[in-house]
Amino acid sequence: MGAPHGHTLHFHGHSPVHRLPAHIKIVALLTFVLAVVLTPRDVPWAFAVHLGLLLLVIAVSRVPLAHLARRMIVETPFVVFALLLPVIATGPRVTVGPVTLSEAGLLAAWGLLAKGTLGVLASLVVASTTEAHDLVAGLERLRLPPQLVQILAFMVRYLDVVTGEMRRMALARAARGFVASNPRHWPVVASGAGALFIRSYERGERVHLAMLSRGYDGGMPDTGAAAAHPVGALPWLRGMAVSGAAALTAVTALTMAAGR
Repeated sequence: MGAPHGHTLHFHGHSPVHRLPAHIKIVALLTFVLAVVLTPRDVPWAFAVHLGLLLLVIAVSRVPLAHLARRMIVETPFVVFALLLPVIATGPRVTVGPVTLSEAGLLAAWGLLAKGTLGVLASLVVASTTEAHDLVAGLERLRLPPQLVQILAFMVRYLDVVTGEMRRMALARAARGFVASNPRHWPVVASGAGALFIRSYERGERVHLAMLSRGYDGGMPDTGAAAAHPVGALPWLRGMAVSGAAALTAVTALTMAAGR
């Protein structure tokens, strides 16, 4: 799966969060995200609790906030869409400065931003404290379909390979004086993307043939790692503590919202 600590999302460390088994972190992440999604958007204190729990995990993991903030850019499309909702939504309007905004749109934008930000941040915390190959092994330990796990494993492994190939092609174009500065250069960029696709496809065929020649029959060999390192109840209690608190917060918020 690549060299240790080589993935750009991973932050090397030895905190209790780093040492937690990957499959426990995956279950905890899914539980936390589900709790955030189920939290009513008109109960703002519940989102403050979710954020506090997440900040506690970040503090324990000792992952710098700057490391996470730089990677939060993946949320940009959701932020843009949320900012447009108060403008394009219908219903009762409220005046905010020189513009009138939809009340329903403002509430929807708040819910999207709050839930999306918490979900992305929680995912980044797990990715920053878990090696990519450990995440794949965790999914396998959770008994996901083997074919799906293998596809994900190869995607993770060859993502860096394809990215490196793309950088080399861009460097070769720059060495020949090419700068994509206007739409007339788009055909060159498109042909480069096509060449990258062909190279990646041919590389995949060569890798598949190499695996077949080594006895690959559609399944990866069982290394027995799960049996060699059983996980007791204590790691599960530690790993699910924050997610359990988030779930309790969501249930409380739902109960309060239903009683109004």
